[in-house]
Amino acid sequence: MALRPSKPGLHPRNRHAGGYDFPRLIAACPELAPFVRRAPHGGPSIDFADPAAVKALNRALLLEAYGIRGWDLPTGALCPPIPGRADYLHHLADLLAEGGPIPRGPAVRALDIGTGASLIYPLLGHREYGWSFVGTDLEGAALASAARILAANPGLEAAIALRPQADPRAIFRGVVRPEERFDLALCNPPFHASLREAREAAQVKWRKLGRGASGHARNFGGQGAELWCEGGEAGFVRRMIAESAELRAQVGWFTTLISSSRNLPALHQALRQAGAAEVRTVPMAQGQKQSRFLAWTFLEPAAREAWRKRRSGL
Repeated sequence: MALRPSKPGLHPRNRHAGGYDFPRLIAACPELAPFVRRAPHGGPSIDFADPAAVKALNRALLLEAYGIRGWDLPTGALCPPIPGRADYLHHLADLLAEGGPIPRGPAVRALDIGTGASLIYPLLGHREYGWSFVGTDLEGAALASAARILAANPGLEAAIALRPQADPRAIFRGVVRPEERFDLALCNPPFHASLREAREAAQVKWRKLGRGASGHARNFGGQGAELWCEGGEAGFVRRMIAESAELRAQVGWFTTLISSSRNLPALHQALRQAGAAEVRTVPMAQGQKQSRFLAWTFLEPAAREAWRKRRSGL
């Protein structure tokens, strides 16, 4: 039997924690087969520095594990690692549960800031928990790609809506409608502060992969607003915090991934100044990689309990 190295640290409900079952994936999506090779551990794998191989793996995972057909990306778009993206959603489900039953079904509404061409969080969140989503993005090409994925999967358009964000400086403004309510907001913010910084980071990554410093492609891609913005990750999340205070009664939990733990002290201080009722930093360990997300709410526990009862129809 071929070895399937597990992915330690993934959430217990993450269906990818046992590693990739390549024979099963190839059976579901034969186009993956040319990219599969024998890895040092003795089992099958792919070259994770090859963008085409990563895209083929994602297409196979989404089809075999989640029943998503016709998934594709424009050239150069961010190609997300599926296990890590799923992990964020499983931890968000625990956050919403607050020790009770995991909330499921379309009554749970989530707002995905910067949904991207892959539409990955709405796809996984709806398939795993039945939640309904609104995905926003600055880039028309990203929303067009997301719309093609929806069109290829009958029924998804009823659960996942797409909204353009016209203002590059805004995050919630212009996309959240008056009196609209979301159980949670999620975000994978751009990490870098400039295009130059993003390119330098890509070159470092390529050197670590043994591909030399001259490569400009990245194994998971990414371009423009997906990778960088003014102020980088810290600046983006600061703007997110400031705008979230304007929606304190319309969103149950605001959350965002945080790539650098060095940003956390200043962001916690910004949240205290904004008047957040509760702030949590939730760790996520994915193999040797340490990740986390920041979550905050302006609702006191009694208000959150009333929200949950209203959502459940109690």
